[in-house]
Amino acid sequence: MNTPASQPEPRPLTTSVRYLAGVGPARAQALASLGLTNIGRLVAHLPFRYEHERAESSIAELEPGVMSSVRGEITATRLAGRGRKQRFEAVLMDETGRLDLVWFGQPYLSTTILPGMRIWVQGKAARRGGMLQMPHPLFELLDADEPDERRERLRPIYPASESITSRQIERLIEDILPEAVAQIDDHFEAAYVRERELPPLRAAYHMMHAPDSPQQIAEARRRLAYDELFMLQLAVHLKRRHVHEVLRAPVLETSNELAARIRCRFPYQLTAAQERVVSEITRDLARAIPTSRLVQGDVGSGKTAVAAIAMLIAVANGHQAAIMAPTEILAEQHHAALTELLLGSRVRIGLLTGSLSADNRIALLAQLAAGDIDVLIGTHALLTETVEFASLAVVVIDEQHRFGVHQRAALRTKTQDQHSSPHILVMTATPIPRTVAMTLFGDLDVSIIDELPPGRKPVETRVLRTAQRADADALIAERVALGQQAFVVVPTIEGETAIGVHDVVKRLSQGALTDARIATLHGKLARTDREVIMADFRRGAIDVVVATTVIEVGVDIPGATVMVIEDADRFGLAQLHQLRGRVGRGSQASICLLIADPKTPDAQRRLEAMASLSSGFDLAERDFEIRGPGELIGARQAGDMALKVADLSRDLELLKLASKDAASWVKRSPRLDSPADVILRRRLRHTYGDALGLVDIG
Repeated sequence: MNTPASQPEPRPLTTSVRYLAGVGPARAQALASLGLTNIGRLVAHLPFRYEHERAESSIAELEPGVMSSVRGEITATRLAGRGRKQRFEAVLMDETGRLDLVWFGQPYLSTTILPGMRIWVQGKAARRGGMLQMPHPLFELLDADEPDERRERLRPIYPASESITSRQIERLIEDILPEAVAQIDDHFEAAYVRERELPPLRAAYHMMHAPDSPQQIAEARRRLAYDELFMLQLAVHLKRRHVHEVLRAPVLETSNELAARIRCRFPYQLTAAQERVVSEITRDLARAIPTSRLVQGDVGSGKTAVAAIAMLIAVANGHQAAIMAPTEILAEQHHAALTELLLGSRVRIGLLTGSLSADNRIALLAQLAAGDIDVLIGTHALLTETVEFASLAVVVIDEQHRFGVHQRAALRTKTQDQHSSPHILVMTATPIPRTVAMTLFGDLDVSIIDELPPGRKPVETRVLRTAQRADADALIAERVALGQQAFVVVPTIEGETAIGVHDVVKRLSQGALTDARIATLHGKLARTDREVIMADFRRGAIDVVVATTVIEVGVDIPGATVMVIEDADRFGLAQLHQLRGRVGRGSQASICLLIADPKTPDAQRRLEAMASLSSGFDLAERDFEIRGPGELIGARQAGDMALKVADLSRDLELLKLASKDAASWVKRSPRLDSPADVILRRRLRHTYGDALGLVDIG
């Protein structure tokens, strides 16, 4: 009696691609360069688009002028012509007829396409001298035993490389798809996915790779996007629970007397919006739960004053505070502004940047660890392991979109006790649309300073073509003659592909501004030189500063009324708005000129938005429409979020659902330690690491 042959055991998802049919050392290396080292990663490598592939025709069915595909055997080849006009010709035969193939200027194909090979071609056929010919078709060499396939289908197109094509990846996935998806365990129960009208995880992966219809692609994409957003939100809510329930922060009390003493330091009255945000922060600081508050405010709305009050409350309570800025220039300006604000007080202020000498750095860090510095201002240098505080209570992060979430999380470790954490305030003049901020960061507290100080006037913004540069130069000369000052911002120091600092200085000094006092400012200048230039500019001893984007944030020159941005189409909306915010800080009318010849529709839309909108919040919404959330939340954050399928600009409703579901899940299982959470916990850890919290602002 014959016994049926036993089915081979399915290969585990961890099986190396090296053991797949048709994968030798070279192909394995090509796959590895794309991160595709095992079967599991291969199945997780999703198509980025699909082509509607018509049913293959026989040669006899080909219609001239109609895009078609056909397969058959090469029966003859030859090289004809000479030089640039050399062409490679091949004869393709199937059971119904003959098709002549021709490629001009590609003689190397004579060593690739040989008689006896089976080949698939796609292109438009034409009649030439009574014969059917297909010029320059797409082609693919077929394995001798590959079956004919003539059904109409949606063909997946995969991210590929020069070393391996999408078609080759497609074949590998086709071969292993049934056995691979059968091993994918769903981290959600069947009832859970049904309730949300989502397909099972196995079905989602199968439909992404082998869809029968566009509807199947949409269904599969929705499930995988939901999973990504749910994992993101789960990480956020778990981290928030950890911060709220496990970590403890110093309780910082504020009395009426202290509040009055601090406000007496300011030479102006805070706006109602600033006072509202200060009240929200002081309530936070008075609790032992670590603050995690995002303070959003337009350029010039007075976020720094709010931050200064929070830091002074920490100092008044016997603790330390720190502020981290994205550039040395901004750190230096914070240091100068705080030093002036606290002149005559007992508050000890330190400045830590990368350009500090080794001896001065050692001395500063010793003072910090001993508690002899009350407020430390710095750049990324604050994050190094050697920086230790005696009692850090408040951390302010300026321009949060310039820092990655890993860097922000590192600041929570700057306390002596592993269960303690400083209160963290994050400030940004690059607003995130409120719905996105609230949903993306879980239950993060968001404060908005939605009022500008009295006397601030909107900055007029115009877009000029490069051919109109002379108009911009003439306007600068006109304003300088009136005793006003100007910024000119360029993308680079030395212009190669774009205009540079030195190009502009030469043009201005030899043209419209021969008598003007012009200085340059960029990141390669020594700190002392930058400080001298900024001090001279502030007191009116310099008329025009030509700079790179080192002046993007924080620079405050009341006499500057003109901002010219060269090659403005090279900058994002957030950056353009920040740069525009360097003028209009005095009582005189100010103007921003954007010089560009935009080469893409998005660049044109950004410039139009700048010319028509003055509010950073309106620009944030427009930026979100144009480019999605990447710039708004920071490129590094977008990477940290591990979103490959989900798109926050179109999946906002799905994000809200995932956030609500994740919050409920954490409430029900705050440590993910129930038996039903095993797979979910493993996948969450795989995606976001053991920290489970690098998506939170802390």
